[in-house]
Amino acid sequence: MEGKAISIRPFIGATDFEVSSRFYKDLGFREVALSPAMSLFTTGKLGFYLQRANVKDWIDNTMIFMEVDDVNGFWDYLTALDLPGKYPSARLGAIRTADWGRECFLHDPSGILWHFGEFSAKTN
Repeated sequence: MEGKAISIRPFIGATDFEVSSRFYKDLGFREVALSPAMSLFTTGKLGFYLQRANVKDWIDNTMIFMEVDDVNGFWDYLTALDLPGKYPSARLGAIRTADWGRECFLHDPSGILWHFGEFSAKTN
């Protein structure tokens, strides 16, 4: 690949932009409003764009994997936030172990599936 990559920022849609915006801020992301129809959400050097775009096929088929350094600690963080209690359509999925490492899951209010995973030493 030519050039040095700096970041990857996926674009995701939302069935309700305001609800999703609050959800991601509650999750711990920082919002930078770019326009009435799009915001950048960041944590450290990571980020994604949330769009005011309710495209069912797109939203229903979006998955994002975010690597974390400690999946157990991140699971504790997620459960303490009680996002499903605040956002009835949000769902948490418990930690699972696979041959490559461990991960837990979070569906946002629109149904976008987040994987939060920690790779085992043999797959790094």
